[in-house]
Amino acid sequence: MSSVQTVRGSVDSADLGKVLMHEHVFVLGEEMRQNYPDYPEPWDEDARVADAVAKLTELKSRGINTIVDPTVIGLGRYIPRIARINEQVDLNIIVATGIYTYNDIPFQFHHTGPGLLFDVREPMVDLFVKDIREGIAGTGIRAAFLKCAIEEPGLTPGVERVMRAVGAAQVETGVPITVHTDPHTESGLVAQKVLADEGADLTKVVIGHSGDSTDLDYLCALADAGSLLGMDRFGLDVLLPFEERVNTVVEMARRGYAEKMVLAHDASCFIDWFSSEAKAAAVPNWNYTHISDHVIPTLLERGVTEDQITTMLVDNPRRYFES
Repeated sequence: MSSVQTVRGSVDSADLGKVLMHEHVFVLGEEMRQNYPDYPEPWDEDARVADAVAKLTELKSRGINTIVDPTVIGLGRYIPRIARINEQVDLNIIVATGIYTYNDIPFQFHHTGPGLLFDVREPMVDLFVKDIREGIAGTGIRAAFLKCAIEEPGLTPGVERVMRAVGAAQVETGVPITVHTDPHTESGLVAQKVLADEGADLTKVVIGHSGDSTDLDYLCALADAGSLLGMDRFGLDVLLPFEERVNTVVEMARRGYAEKMVLAHDASCFIDWFSSEAKAAAVPNWNYTHISDHVIPTLLERGVTEDQITTMLVDNPRRYFES
């Protein structure tokens, strides 16, 4: 057993309970929000907080005890707002450090770092380590895992630099990693190689969005290399229909890979990439309760056992966070 940092403080890993391993509270472009507060729809801070409290309370009513929130720089991380919400909901929220980019790094790092104009140790590593060891932005709330991304553009110089910084920060701190990937380009394998080059422990890596793929050979290769598969976009049926997502989990479990899968929706209380109305019309099941209400009953009907469900929701997340 290990202590896991959450928004409300340290929790024993044995007390995390049922965990959804990839859920956001908010996904926001904070600079856009501050300058165009009515796009794509008006922002009301108190109303958004109240809505988040209601949605997370509904999730807790389904027996979920913990969500792992990989909202980092590039997705609008603002911890004081999350803390305000968590004061009103009896749910563990675990937050991350890292940078979310498909292409380039923020301009603040363009000229500062190894071999650059200002030739110093990689500043991203120091920032990530500070978030983990001291807390985020003076809140005292400590990140418990690292996040990076690799998408369809592949291993661009910016993506590689962030990923190597994340790997180095894991080696220094021991906390686990989640990687946003594009399974259709098999970018999870690229991420594994880069992180392993940095000395990262691949058994402490979730290859995010693996559930968007039905390529069982690819998924088995990722799992056989030691990583967890993020079957984490249930409800995003426009990317892969419900039936195919479920069938993939069923078959992977049948092959003995329940110990290598974790579940989630990649949902949020509010995301400003489109209007709430457009989102509801396009992906009506993309919400926090879809797994509890629809996915788990279907998995059980198709032969996944209760023990395997517990493995994916309880045991695998616990081991992921244990040192």
